Amino acid sequence: MPLPTAQRPRPSADPRLAVVVITHRRRAEVLAALERLRDLPERPAVAVVDNGSDDGSAQAVAEQHPWALLVASPENLGALGRDVGVAALERALDPPPELIAFCDDDTWWEPGSLARAADVLEAHPALACVTAQILVEPGGRQDAINVELRDSPVEGPAWLPGPALGSFLAGASVVRRSAFREVGGFSRRLWLGGEEELMASDLAAAGWELCYLPELVVHHQPSPARERLRRRRDGVRNTLWFTWLRRPLPAAARRTAHLLATIPRDRTSAAGVGLALAGLPWVVRERRTLPPCAEARFTALEDSQRRSSARHYG
Repeated sequence: MPLPTAQRPRPSADPRLAVVVITHRRRAEVLAALERLRDLPERPAVAVVDNGSDDGSAQAVAEQHPWALLVASPENLGALGRDVGVAALERALDPPPELIAFCDDDTWWEPGSLARAADVLEAHPALACVTAQILVEPGGRQDAINVELRDSPVEGPAWLPGPALGSFLAGASVVRRSAFREVGGFSRRLWLGGEEELMASDLAAAGWELCYLPELVVHHQPSPARERLRRRRDGVRNTLWFTWLRRPLPAAARRTAHLLATIPRDRTSAAGVGLALAGLPWVVRERRTLPPCAEARFTALEDSQRRSSARHYG
C-alpha cells in the first residue's frame, strides 16, 4: 500500500530556509526529532528522507507528521539522502529556499538558531556554511569537537563572523544551497562517514568560506542503534579516499602514514584499508589536487587532527 505522503511540506515561517533530515531504522528517534522541528519558532519546511528502513519509520512519519515532506527511499543512500532531500524541496517549494539546515535523526536545533544562521548567511554572501556548537544529551555537556572548532587554526578573511573552518559537521550545519549545488553535493562514492571533508575541500577550491558560530546550538543524543564497526570501517576508507583524491602527494603521504600508525590493528581497520585500496583505480582517474589557497586549510589542520581527542577510530 502506498504511503500517504505529503506532496508539499508545510509553509515555513522563515522562507529563507528549510531542513533536511535523513534517517535509517530509528523510528522513535526520527519521530522525536520531527516533533522538535515542528515546534521551532522558525516553523521550517522539512523534508525527511527515510533511507530504506524496515522498522516502519516511513509509515510512522507519514501518519504522525503529515506536515513534513517524506521521501521513502527503497535503499540506504547514506549521506546522499541529503541530496535527495534538497532536490525534493526544490521540486516542492516555489521559490526553493536558499538555505538548507541538515539534521540527523538523533540531533535537534535549539529554538532561534536557524533564524540566526539565516541572518548570518544572508549578511555574508561568500559564506557557504555555518556550523553550530554541539551539546551532548542527556545533560547538555559540551561535545569535545567544540574546542577544536573554536580554536580552528585555519586562516580566513577578516569579515568572517566566526572562526574559519576546513570542514564541517553535516548534522549541525546550515549550508547555502547554491554553493551545495555548485560542488555537486555529497559524494555517492563515500556513502557515509566523514563525507563532509570532500565537499568542504571542493567548496574551498571554489572560493567559498566556512565558519563556526558558537551562538548556534545543536543538541545530540547519540542513538543506541549505531553500526559502530561499519562506521569506523567506512571512516577509515573515506579518510584515505579524500586524502588521495585531493591532497598533494607529500601531504597525502603524511596523512596516510599517520592514519595507518594510529588506527586499531583489527579486522575492521583492515577492512577499511582494503576497501580504500580497492578503490584506487577510480581514485586515480578522479584525483584533482586542491589549489594552494584551499590546501593551506588542510595543512593548517594537520597538527590539530593528530592531537584530536574527538577524531579517532577507536
